[in-house]
Amino acid sequence: MTIGRMENVEVFISDGKGRSLKAAKEFWAADIIFAERAYSAVVFDSLVNFVCHTCFKRQEKLHHCGQCKFAHYCDRTCQKDAWLNHKNECLAIKRYGKVPNENIRLAARIMWRVEREGTGLTEGCLVSVDDLQNHVMHFGEEEQKQLRVDVDTFLQYWPPKSQQFSMQYISNIFGVINCNGFTLSDQRGLQAVGVGIFPNLGLVNHDCWPNCTVIFNNGKIELRALGKIAEGEELTVSYIDFLNVSEERKKQLKKQYYFDCTCEHCQKGLKDDLFLGVKDDPKPSQDVVKEMIQFSNDTLEKIDKARSEGLYHEVVKLCRECLEKQESVFVDTNLYMLRMLSIISEVLSYLQAFEEASYYARRMVDGYMKLYHPNNAQLGMAVMRAGLTNWHAGNIEVGHGMICKAYAILLVTHGPSHPITKDLEAMRVQTEMELRLFHQNEFMYHKMREAALNNQSMQVMAEPSNEPTPPLFHKKQ
Repeated sequence: MTIGRMENVEVFISDGKGRSLKAAKEFWAADIIFAERAYSAVVFDSLVNFVCHTCFKRQEKLHHCGQCKFAHYCDRTCQKDAWLNHKNECLAIKRYGKVPNENIRLAARIMWRVEREGTGLTEGCLVSVDDLQNHVMHFGEEEQKQLRVDVDTFLQYWPPKSQQFSMQYISNIFGVINCNGFTLSDQRGLQAVGVGIFPNLGLVNHDCWPNCTVIFNNGKIELRALGKIAEGEELTVSYIDFLNVSEERKKQLKKQYYFDCTCEHCQKGLKDDLFLGVKDDPKPSQDVVKEMIQFSNDTLEKIDKARSEGLYHEVVKLCRECLEKQESVFVDTNLYMLRMLSIISEVLSYLQAFEEASYYARRMVDGYMKLYHPNNAQLGMAVMRAGLTNWHAGNIEVGHGMICKAYAILLVTHGPSHPITKDLEAMRVQTEMELRLFHQNEFMYHKMREAALNNQSMQVMAEPSNEPTPPLFHKKQ
């Protein structure tokens, strides 16, 4: 069921894109254009025992279904709310004798809902789930092979007493999941925990510099305006992270979503000069730049290996050596330098070497600010982490400034009710109080800061992960 004011948008046919959404009225930054609950959704295989299968919140203790022992819930309320969607799944798991992967589970949940409600439009939906783009005809050899495996497994899992669907219909549903599966995050928005299908969101096309963003909040997605949107203007989101040169983004979009990006940033190569930025005085030769790119890639491979083995001091050593060599060739907006700055600031924060981490975090944020849309959610999260690192380092003025900046961004991208925005507001209030005290009485400030650290009112960074930032749309690996 869709929740929100769907009269805010209209479906139209866009040249070269097919069905699209446009604004039915004017919007401003932070406006919620529409909200939508998932048509169907499942928890990732790796997190089925740690995340509620109804609200997708991570919990210390979860109750499991007494019948299949597979589904986990926060409490009886979540379990009761899930029964309509879990009832058939519960019986199917018991009959099949094991739990299939997340793709099979999601396809089955979609088709059980189709069985209940039919294939037409459900309440509040602008498009039926089986009319969403599936691109099965564009699948490569490996994707076709995996599709055949998934369909075969699905047929073994699907109960004989349920409505029987054609092989083509089943294949199309797997294609819909592949192209439209949206990544669901936990309650704080920090970890990808599941995947869902949101039909109305599936009508929103991609732009590398979009006018909207999508956030998962309290069991539903919200399409939020990033700035002023005129009545009649097409609504767009970015399917991938902007932080790459236009040619690489186009390749990624073609490979994962089967279309050629024609957005202004890709057509004109906007910001590519910054992504590949090198020093001007003296300007390095092309050979030197190529050698530095190769050295950076080789170092990143070594870093990935060291991180996977938990050798974080080795990671820091590798980053320092690489950054020292990069300094004479790259500028701070260069992708290779930004990657190093991001890794070393994250790992040093985890090792609680906050003073050095804060230096690299400031440089990273300065680079990001020149590249990202000013209201980009990933920029907001990066600025928040950098502000927290600077707070831990005792740089109260810089830390407070960054936390305020991050708060302003997340008010637009996440909204005031999102848990991470609420956390950030608490940080902002605390650092504002500390900054006032710092200006009034530096001695008392340091005493209060020591007490605050002992109370751990602000948490140290989590253990670094090799996992990249989760993409907006979930692609099966």
